Amino acid sequence: MKLQRHGAIACLALTAVLGLSACGSDNNESTDASPSGSAAAADCGKGTLNAQGSSAQKNAMAEWIKAYQQKCGTDTKINYEPTGSGAGIQAFIAGTADFAGSDSALKEEEQPQADAKCVGGQALNLPMVIGPVAVVYNVSGVDNLQLTPATMAKIFAGKVTKWDDPAIKADNPDAKLPATAIQAVHRSDESGTTDNFTKYLSKTAEADWTFGNAKAWKAPGGVGAAKSDGVASKVKSTDGAISYVEWSYAENAGLKKAKVKNGAGEFTELTAESAGKTIAGAKFEGQGNDLKMSIDYNTTEAGAYPIVLATYEIVCSKGIAADKLPLVKGLLGHAASAEGQQDLVELGYAPLPETVRAKVEAAVKSLA
Repeated sequence: MKLQRHGAIACLALTAVLGLSACGSDNNESTDASPSGSAAAADCGKGTLNAQGSSAQKNAMAEWIKAYQQKCGTDTKINYEPTGSGAGIQAFIAGTADFAGSDSALKEEEQPQADAKCVGGQALNLPMVIGPVAVVYNVSGVDNLQLTPATMAKIFAGKVTKWDDPAIKADNPDAKLPATAIQAVHRSDESGTTDNFTKYLSKTAEADWTFGNAKAWKAPGGVGAAKSDGVASKVKSTDGAISYVEWSYAENAGLKKAKVKNGAGEFTELTAESAGKTIAGAKFEGQGNDLKMSIDYNTTEAGAYPIVLATYEIVCSKGIAADKLPLVKGLLGHAASAEGQQDLVELGYAPLPETVRAKVEAAVKSLA
């Protein structure tokens, strides 16, 4: 019931923010669409496709694979392993993954290595789903927590170690905060979620966060947990814990989510609508069909929730093996379709704005 309620709210908000209209009551049956749907229109191909990477997009990918395989039949088999963004990119570079899922675009030093796999082409960064990042916490007796970027930076840098610290009190003047020790949980594996969260801290709290951004956690102290499931589980079982995790995992685990102060000076709750307002201001940094996005974490848009990430598929523009090409184009074509994107609202993700979705769909069609 939680996900259905959450999806209904997401639908209403996304209709307002992104102009989507496919929010009918039959949305829950989208995976049983007839063969006239988007996936059936593509060349399903035969054989096995192997991909890995971002655990943040695990639930989205599972939904897409299920729907696509239902339409394409038993001759189509697709495996996606949520090994983490860093591992996915390395597998793509090594040639053991046909495409990779990553919560951040290829870095400057990774791009030429990935390009080398793409004979006659380049490795593209294709955003497939927007994953808002929740700041989750478990503190007995504390609800409706709100945090500024500076306070978050101090907590995750190990400078604020008790829940009744003056910095947290200043953000929450009416709350009764205990003297409980803070257990700051971070990803122990390389993660695009970590890369995005630390990028957010470095852009919004530069004076208090001096560790830059990377897939690997750089700050001292804290407690590590593997993958998104591990982070959510650790927070849920630990009084005094705080961490960052994708919205879908926060919802599924029933975790409390902090309100975050944006560039307009508002403490904003994470909703599809508030995340969509930040997405709408994102810009493309890549060229041509390389759709790397730049998100303004300091957005001054009223009501915007600023911590969002674009989750990408890393795939060759050219040079894909002939027996794999129909599968890659078919699956990613379904993911980028209006139908595939609309399936995400029940899972705690925000679909791509239509202007972005159309660009991604066109890029997938051009793969060779």
